[in-house]
Parts: sequence; structure tokens; C-alpha cells
Amino acid sequence: MTAPVRFPRFFVTTPAPCPYLPGKSERKVFTELKGDHADQLNEALGRIGFRRSQTVAYRPSCADCNACVSVRVVAEEFTSSSTQRRNLRRNGDLVATECRPWATEEQFELLQRYLTVRHPGGGMAAMDETDYADMVEHTPVSSYVIEYREPSDGNEPGRLVGACLTDRQGDGLSMIYSFYDPEHESRSGLGNYIILEHIRRAAEQGLPYAYLGYWVEGSDRMRYKVRYRPLERLTRSGWQRLTREEQDALIANTADKPRAEDGSGSKEGNSAQYTPNSSNAID
Repeated sequence: MTAPVRFPRFFVTTPAPCPYLPGKSERKVFTELKGDHADQLNEALGRIGFRRSQTVAYRPSCADCNACVSVRVVAEEFTSSSTQRRNLRRNGDLVATECRPWATEEQFELLQRYLTVRHPGGGMAAMDETDYADMVEHTPVSSYVIEYREPSDGNEPGRLVGACLTDRQGDGLSMIYSFYDPEHESRSGLGNYIILEHIRRAAEQGLPYAYLGYWVEGSDRMRYKVRYRPLERLTRSGWQRLTREEQDALIANTADKPRAEDGSGSKEGNSAQYTPNSSNAID
């Protein structure tokens, strides 16, 4: 006799100011990831727009806004632009290494530099080493940190210039959070390169997709995600590929704005948001 399937219980967070759209508030629905089937649950929820933060899966559930849209790149059909090809050549000497999800002091120092320059005053700016270790190490699913280093001199490992916390799912790689040296004296486009390398990595592993998280229309910090082709977005009818005309229009709409360096914004908030209790349970 098989045990009955245990369906997850969902909760909602208290509304809070939206980190991307001024004047808006955000609310999330979430559930805990635990037990022997955490990987399967995380993958199933990922296909319907959930993201992982430590031991919970969450997705926006805002009362008056639906600007956050899950997007993914079709890895095996990816077509790079001339700008992206130049980036791949410029940073192609970087050594990418899959590391177990274990936080290091070197990674944390890089994260601090990244947050100070790219997201000062953001929700993650006050993270200490313990917070960072929790983000990386508290995972019930198949995940790792991919480090990007400059070539070694033969004696010591090369300089760490980028890193990404990544989940490996059955249908793709999910980029949970990436960060990089924002003021490298001779390299530009590191955030963009990390995304390009994940797309290539997914294709090489026979995985259909590279999940980029949420694209937020109207947010300058998230507009870089429309530059990867072909791109699919999650709609009420399921995943739909953007037509070339649709994607051209979105890219053109951002062309006259100052170009933000590609990287990972985060909607995950702090872990205190995700505290299941009877008052925020969805019955």
C-alpha cells in the first residue's frame, strides 16, 4: 500500500513596498521545500513561475499588479547578438567551476562589493556572512555555486570575478542569484557573461532552458532579460515564446535609456518574510 501524496500547504506574505516599481506593493505566495521530494516539488513549482529562496518556493501574488513575469531562454536554440558574441570572446578565458553549495569568505567579499555598487540600500545590502551562508547552504534541492575566475598563474587560483548560485532542474538551470566584480579595471559585461555561460552550459548538458527569474516591465533593473533569444514568458495559458517582432519592440523600448549592467536583481526579500503560521495560510 503506497502512502498518500502530501500536497504542500501555501502561505502569503504581508504586503510590502515593491523593490522595482515605485508606489506599488508586493505580496508573495510561498510554500516550504522539505523532505525526500523537495527536488520534484521545486521543479514542478518552477514550471509554473515559482522561485526558490533557501528552503521555500515563492512567486508574486500582488493584488493590483501582474508586472512580474517568469522568463526562460530556450538554450539549444539560443542566438547570440553581435554584442553578446563580443562579450563571449572578451571573457572567454574565465574558468568556470561548479562548487558545492558552501559559502566562502572570498565569495562574500565579492558579493559585498557588488551590492555596494549595484544595489546600495537594497534589501540585501545589510547581509552579513551568516546571512550569505544561509542563502547558499540552506538548500534542500540540487544546487551549486558556479565560480568564475581569471586564469591561474600556476601557483594560486585565479582572481574570483563572478559567482552564481544555481539550481539544476530536470528541464533546465535556474539562476537563483548572481554577482560579480562591478568595477573590474579591464572587464565589462560580467553579469551578461554569466547568463550567456549558463545558457551554453544548459545546452551542453542537454537541458532545454535557462531560467532567468522574473522580468518586470517598467523596471530598468530588469530590462536586460529581454535581450536573450529565443525568450519564453509564462502566461495564463502556459509558457509562450515571444515573437521576433515582440522582442524587437521590447529591446527598442529600452534602447534610449541608460544601459544598466546585467546582473541579478532579487525579489526574495529576507527570510523573516517566509514564516508559515496560521494567520497567513491559504486554506
